[in-house]
Amino acid sequence: MARFTPHTEDDVREMLGAIGLDSVDDLFSDVPTKLEKDLDLPPALSEYEALRDVETLARKNSSEMPMFLGAGAYDRIVPSAIGAMLSRGEYLTAYTPYQPEISQGGLQVIFEFQSMISELTGLEVANASVYDGANAVVEAALMTARLTKRDPKVATSKALNPRYREVMETYGVEVVDLNCDNGTTDFSDVPDDVSGVFVQSPSFFGTVEDIGAAAEAAHAVGALCVAVCDPVSLAVLEAPGNLGVDVAVGEAQPLGMNLSFGGPYAGYMATREKYVRQLPGRIAGETVDADGKLAYVLTLRGREQDIRRARANSNICTNQALTALAATVYTALLGPEGLREVAHLSASKAHYLAVRLAEAGLPLRYPDAPFLWEFVVEMEDVAKANEALLEAGIVGGYDLGDGGMLVAVTEKRTRSEMDAFVEAVREVTNA
Repeated sequence: MARFTPHTEDDVREMLGAIGLDSVDDLFSDVPTKLEKDLDLPPALSEYEALRDVETLARKNSSEMPMFLGAGAYDRIVPSAIGAMLSRGEYLTAYTPYQPEISQGGLQVIFEFQSMISELTGLEVANASVYDGANAVVEAALMTARLTKRDPKVATSKALNPRYREVMETYGVEVVDLNCDNGTTDFSDVPDDVSGVFVQSPSFFGTVEDIGAAAEAAHAVGALCVAVCDPVSLAVLEAPGNLGVDVAVGEAQPLGMNLSFGGPYAGYMATREKYVRQLPGRIAGETVDADGKLAYVLTLRGREQDIRRARANSNICTNQALTALAATVYTALLGPEGLREVAHLSASKAHYLAVRLAEAGLPLRYPDAPFLWEFVVEMEDVAKANEALLEAGIVGGYDLGDGGMLVAVTEKRTRSEMDAFVEAVREVTNA
């Protein structure tokens, strides 16, 4: 590993002399003095001392705590083979395929990722991923506006991940609220001027939505339907493409990616073949070379780094090739049966915990709504409960701020961990 070597005093004097300055402070002479302030920084350390301090801080982070926090990113089992594949030089050093056809292995990975997403979503084409789930959602919103030739205006409910909604609003997408009183969305009153209708299933609250009803409501007003789906859920739920959805998007993090303090992850996007030219990013295709051998190419590249900026579908999207590789390896390792087993284990464990909490006097907020591995439990003081859980060595659920805790259960959680969760919250809530 290369080490950073700071400039010597002679180096600094030579560089300052080359630009006609006497001191490093002169570099900042244009900064107004009112903005200057002393920083409360510790004394300079040697390399060894700095590494020792950083390692001491790192040891305070425990990755071994049982985690019941979800809300869009999930603590799932990541097979060791994924790290081994990602660390191979031909993958680790590849940023993005600007000269793609010389990297057939990289293109094949992208092609396999697209194929896997298409199979899960039931839609004909998928792109080579985008930054993350929020990025995929906003790209889908802008895509609906281009296809309907309407202003970017979408209908959805609070059952959509609030972070996704914030990103759409940041991009100037108008969001119309739909009713969601019982944990599932009512699509019976969609405005007739929206470009898209968004449905997240499982929703932000963990409930399974009626995607077919969302698609019917969208098409009735000439809009497109966009489904936001956890890819693991598609191993056990009907593919959105089979329910009339036009675009499916989501976060690929559950497919073999560690939480990693929030990223990097990868967003997926899939659509019907007739809309393929409106997909942002790039799409890898399969063909044959001059000798008739199987070969891969970048078929479409609707992004500003590859074509004229004014004609690009998006000016920010890219493919997260390394994280998409993680998703591809994960799905190939597990196969359809393995992915279904992950989903079934997570769901059965979540329902066990929900029953235990209800027995302890902490009922589900939406008892009549079906859910998989995430649910909202009523709790008088969520912050206090999470403090008690942390003291017990457990990372609690997401505080919704309204007396509800969003609890996520994955295949990693054990019966003893779930029982400990119940006992910790029972004591602090007097349930």
